[in-house]
Amino acid sequence: MGTVHIYTGNGGGKTTAALGVCLRAIGHGKKVLFIQFMKGRMTGELLAARKLKGFEIKQFGRREFVDLANPSAKDKELAKKGMELAKKALKDPPYLLVLDELNLAASCGLVGVEDVLELIGSAPKRLNIIITGRNAPKELIAQADLATEISDLKSRITPIKARKGIEY
Repeated sequence: MGTVHIYTGNGGGKTTAALGVCLRAIGHGKKVLFIQFMKGRMTGELLAARKLKGFEIKQFGRREFVDLANPSAKDKELAKKGMELAKKALKDPPYLLVLDELNLAASCGLVGVEDVLELIGSAPKRLNIIITGRNAPKELIAQADLATEISDLKSRITPIKARKGIEY
């Protein structure tokens, strides 16, 4: 039976938590589709996915950060393509579908909250879904089987400079 997990909050590690679940699924021979919204840079997880059977990552974002107050038409177009792939995946679902940064994409208007609710509502029962990102809309949290809020208890350096192999 499938579930919907949400990892949200202002702390770091939401994508990393989802990747840990992916690693478990892959270890058991399960197929994983990891769709990244708002991301378009080379990362360690992309490099790792190339080496792991059954693990596919698709990015739908630019190299630059999205202006959350005023997303560009290109950002909206890429998010729409990510949603189209997610809907297509429902026809022949993997064991695990990760929608990375979709919470933030929905909260800033790149995709409609209603569209995300429709997607998870039409998912087959055997599909497990993880949705990550800050600012998870309350409507998504209400539909989730598990919602986890990640917060930073301590940060030595504010802000921490992103490090290859740790943050990306």
